[in-house]
Amino acid sequence: MPRLLLRATATASAVLGLAQTVLAGSFLNGHYEALRTHELTAMALGGLLIAQLPVAALVRRGGGAGGARGPWWPLGATALLLAASGAQMGTGYERAVGVHVTLGVLLVSGLLFGLVGAWRPGPASLASPATSDAEPLAESGTGSGAGSGSGTGDGGDGGSGRLPRPTGAGADAVEVAP
Repeated sequence: MPRLLLRATATASAVLGLAQTVLAGSFLNGHYEALRTHELTAMALGGLLIAQLPVAALVRRGGGAGGARGPWWPLGATALLLAASGAQMGTGYERAVGVHVTLGVLLVSGLLFGLVGAWRPGPASLASPATSDAEPLAESGTGSGAGSGSGTGDGGDGGSGRLPRPTGAGADAVEVAP
């Protein structure tokens, strides 16, 4: 459930962040009434990030198989985004446009990276017995090598996002630096 809430808050945050870019561009194009909506959207984004902080803590707390803790990045990223959002509002009210625009680009980029991370399947969801195909791969000789996380159904990457090393005929044709 916390993972689902993280996905919801990360999605809403990204939508608000993208709306901010449209509103800022509209203001810079001379539609001055967009500035008030830009301010209200910034406040909504800050409030949403405050709400996301305990959700990220619950994701970190985990509760997965064997009492494993969840990833740390949602909590750290949310705290950093919240701080950046506060700094962003401060620079906006001070009319420090150069810093405000630059920080805005970084903030929206961070929100989008958080969105991708929240929707990326975690190792626990990929390791369910119903979707695990590690045994047939190991029998056919095309599975991952030792120490690569085989048997979890996660493609042999242990959830790291790395591709498994090639095995089988012709796998030695490519030199890979460690």
